[in-house]
Amino acid sequence: MAAQLGLTEVDPVAQAYFRIADDLLKGELPAQVAEQTLRHRYGLTATQLNAVLKRIAQEGWAERKPGYGWEFSTMLTTPDSLLQSYRMRLALEPAALLEPGYRLEPKVLDRLRAAELDLLDGGIASATADQLHDRGVRFHESLVEASGNAFFTDAIRRVNRVRRLLSYRSMRDRERYPEHARQHLHILALLERGRNEEASGFLREHLRHTLDALASIACLLKP
Repeated sequence: MAAQLGLTEVDPVAQAYFRIADDLLKGELPAQVAEQTLRHRYGLTATQLNAVLKRIAQEGWAERKPGYGWEFSTMLTTPDSLLQSYRMRLALEPAALLEPGYRLEPKVLDRLRAAELDLLDGGIASATADQLHDRGVRFHESLVEASGNAFFTDAIRRVNRVRRLLSYRSMRDRERYPEHARQHLHILALLERGRNEEASGFLREHLRHTLDALASIACLLKP
């Protein structure tokens, strides 16, 4: 899976992470599994397995069971999970921009703008799936955090952790990313001018466009 996604990582921990994710999405890994089974299946040392499982647990798609077993989240077993996450974001993110006292700090805005310009300057082709995903997450989470509403912020962080794996699959097709970056820059320009209602409306259209695009490449989200 890592090679298919254009990843250059050769670290056995990173390779095992993506193999576990792919096997889970293909239904080849049970929802509940023992650590010893994972060690043998992916050829890992105890230290390597602990590193993989720590990352997985931090991202919220598995948790430790009593004893030595682990249980994977059922939210990752169908391609529709990614589409559902976008529908949730469609309801939440535009509303965050309209919160009383909304303020996107200038230094945060500048950092987000620089990241989008870097993508348009060749970063889309050279970035790993991890880097592309994390940049998108930072952009959208930063917009929501500026609302000052802790409930919005907690919700968006939770959904972003869960959608990471299926998001990787959608990155096999990167043709839509230049337009995404340009749309992000337009949202930032509106917020910089204090035109939050326009920014909220444009963000809603941006997310709806992404949702439609993902639906059109649903075949890439399948194992």
